[in-house]
Amino acid sequence: MTIEILVPDLPESVADATVATWHKQPGDFVTRDEVLVDIETDKVVLEVPAPQDGILEAIIEADGTTVLSKQLIGKIKVGAVAGEPTKDVPVAAESSPNKRNTASLTEETNEALSPAVRRLLGEHSIEASAVKGTGVGGRITREDVEAYLKKSSAPAVAPEAKAEAPLAARSQKRVPMTRLRKRVAERLLEAKNSTAMLTTFNEVNMKPIMDLRKQYKDIFEERHGIRLGFMSFYVKAVVEALKRYPEVNASIDGDDIVYHNFFDVSIAVSTPRGLVTPVLRDCDKLSLAEIEKGIRELAIKGRDGKLTVDELIGGNFTITNGGVFGSLMSTPIINLPQAAILGMHKIADRPMAIDGKVEILPMMYLALSYDHRLVDGRESVGYLVTIKDLLEDPTRLLLDV
Repeated sequence: MTIEILVPDLPESVADATVATWHKQPGDFVTRDEVLVDIETDKVVLEVPAPQDGILEAIIEADGTTVLSKQLIGKIKVGAVAGEPTKDVPVAAESSPNKRNTASLTEETNEALSPAVRRLLGEHSIEASAVKGTGVGGRITREDVEAYLKKSSAPAVAPEAKAEAPLAARSQKRVPMTRLRKRVAERLLEAKNSTAMLTTFNEVNMKPIMDLRKQYKDIFEERHGIRLGFMSFYVKAVVEALKRYPEVNASIDGDDIVYHNFFDVSIAVSTPRGLVTPVLRDCDKLSLAEIEKGIRELAIKGRDGKLTVDELIGGNFTITNGGVFGSLMSTPIINLPQAAILGMHKIADRPMAIDGKVEILPMMYLALSYDHRLVDGRESVGYLVTIKDLLEDPTRLLLDV
């Protein structure tokens, strides 16, 4: 019996997707719930598991193909066992005839090999007889071919070719942009072109918060099971400032201004696939420990590609912390349709004048980029100064003053 592998239901805001990576090849044995293929949208990566044990019989849509919801992308032969040959169903057609198998394989050998192994042999012009099979009955597997390629020594360089070696080292690699990278590029360009974006700066003395962390970090971690970082203080200060300056917590919708009476903060997270901004919801109701746990959970999901669409949509304000990468100052770009974004930076010791004396203090630059169509200079500067005051005297966050 053959089972069809279909693209999962895509979110309403996603029109199509791309087949990112097949983790199995035709002829490979798969077990129930084992991930077969990753489907990439412009927001998240969807994992498609195997519905039953069996043999991956065919790949209908190869890596890089654009697909729609519920589209057929492959087939599984249920009941087949590992090592059992499957009928010869080719993978999606190659883009170039040069990639076809040009190795001189006999018809008998050709039938005994899986489509994935035949394709790999053909791409590298390897004779099947040169590879020692370790599969059932001496069958050649994909791993056997890859091991043979690793062991193969590089061909000798002709004397006349040695003079060209320095030039041969100059190379370039062309790879297609991922859907997420293309979407991020579109959004950033849209923000630059459709908003009156302006950035204002300030600096904050981080010594009070650093002293507070040093005093209570061990007790905090012992009680709540998570380390006390800086981000929870940043989020608390941002939310308190948003309460005082509702224009910064608003957005433009056509000719209307939408004021939000809730505080969902987007946290910029760098992942292997690109930059994402998952949302920490109802931050005004969260404690410092809950904020730290929420940010850690979102960061782990982002790293592992487990973020859901619901965790990526919404958000009234964004925090980005380039300081973790060593950035001293930057001008962040607004995350549409939000009105502003706060950039945090590297904490560095600098000489500062305090009460007529020079002191070395841990200072950090703040950068607030905002849409001048909605937020005026008075509100933007006042908002940033409020954050500065709250961070320099964190007790005010507890006293609400």
